[in-house]
Amino acid sequence: MTTSDSSGRGRWAALLLAVITPIVAELTLGNPPLSQIWLLLLWVPIYGAGTVLIRELVRRRGAGWPSILLLGVAYGIVEEGLVLQALSSPTLYGVAGWAPRVLGLNSAYAELNLPYHAVFSVALPILLADLMFPSLRDRPYLKRTGLVVAGVVFVLGGALLRWSVAGFIDPGYQAPVAVVVGCLAAVALLAAAALRFVPAASRPDPSAPHPAPSRSASAPRIVANTPPPHTAPGTSAAVPNASTPAAGTGAVPGSWAVGVFGGIVAFGYLALLFPFGGATQPAFTHGGWVAVPMLVAAVLAVLAGWLVRRWTTGGGWTDRHSLALAGGALVAHTAFGVVANAETLADRAGLTALGLVMIGLLALLSRRTPA
Repeated sequence: MTTSDSSGRGRWAALLLAVITPIVAELTLGNPPLSQIWLLLLWVPIYGAGTVLIRELVRRRGAGWPSILLLGVAYGIVEEGLVLQALSSPTLYGVAGWAPRVLGLNSAYAELNLPYHAVFSVALPILLADLMFPSLRDRPYLKRTGLVVAGVVFVLGGALLRWSVAGFIDPGYQAPVAVVVGCLAAVALLAAAALRFVPAASRPDPSAPHPAPSRSASAPRIVANTPPPHTAPGTSAAVPNASTPAAGTGAVPGSWAVGVFGGIVAFGYLALLFPFGGATQPAFTHGGWVAVPMLVAAVLAVLAGWLVRRWTTGGGWTDRHSLALAGGALVAHTAFGVVANAETLADRAGLTALGLVMIGLLALLSRRTPA
């Protein structure tokens, strides 16, 4: 592949990533319903450019999936804490009543949405793009000019969302200075942890030419700390060679079992923290009992992350497993939207149809993904 071909494919890959990100994060959950799909245009700049920007920074730094997830949390803080200011607003979406506010923040909403953005707004779209463009998975998509453009679009997208959504739904609210400063500090710390503290030996040499991409699915190319083909979200970047299995790691389940696991974790986490079915607090609790589902959700997330990391460091994890994990989470995510987020029969029917289309597209991707 020539440099020109690679640059052209990289631009298309970046554009596709920018488009699918708000679809994955918002539309397939029923936000907005298909009858108001034009509202998705408000989310495309900040979601699309934000995820592209995160991927570009991580790939340039030679970092891996842990860095992507950390920057995903930082993205969530920017959107929810600084742009929409839903983390601290006492009125927006009614989320202040979900659970006791902690340090001026809506605690249950923060626990739900910050991991949600890290996974559904950042990690899963990047994973899908990497599977669709396997020869580019360990490279930046864009050159420096493209990186700058992505950053500018991200900032403008935040301003658009602030004016259009927060300005109309929650007019007049401005987060306290302490909250704004705290959000900025948290974003800076997360970004530093994700990018600055990558071991020096793992950083790519910008002057070194890219080796030609491997065409063998059985021999993935591993570059420093960059995630190889058989790496999944939430895992370390390096995968042991098949000839030297990692000690103490468990057997990898079949891809169908991994998909079911991803679906159970995604549906369970959302159901534990998002009030639905007429509930005013998560999991139909009242008062201080909301601490129970919040604690269970946290334990579920930690256990899921530990299991995925364990599976992916044993050498038997494949791209099919990664796709199954993502697919299970996405299907369950849409199923939860049908149950909890769609308000009318037409909205439920539309979201169900969208879910079926998504399943079909995932099946097509699976056919071209090596086992």
